[in-house]
Amino acid sequence: MTETPIPENKDAASSNQNNKTSTNMNPNTAAMLSYTLGLITGIVFFVLEKDSEFVRFHALQSILFSASLLVIHIVFVFIPIIGLLVSLLIAPISLVFWVILMAKAHQEEYYKLPFIGNMAAKFVS
Repeated sequence: MTETPIPENKDAASSNQNNKTSTNMNPNTAAMLSYTLGLITGIVFFVLEKDSEFVRFHALQSILFSASLLVIHIVFVFIPIIGLLVSLLIAPISLVFWVILMAKAHQEEYYKLPFIGNMAAKFVS
């Protein structure tokens, strides 16, 4: 199996991202906005974007990240005490990841989360 051709450094990534996207935005702005409302904006940018692999990668990673948080939350809702504690722990952790993902997307970095990032990269390329 071959690795996906994701640029390793910012210079290689930004050289591919200088042009506008099919949404008529800068790629780093579109990628960052794909994280703002989780599933909703992820789906919107993934469907609308046809040209930029960078934006599609971040949109799909946003969809997968938000969906996994939603599934985890739904599963732990049905566990009385431990579920509440886990939900209270997951909320600030997911907020930190959300801010990091938005910042990395705005810096034009292909920041891949474990498992989710690899799935998004394989699907997009």
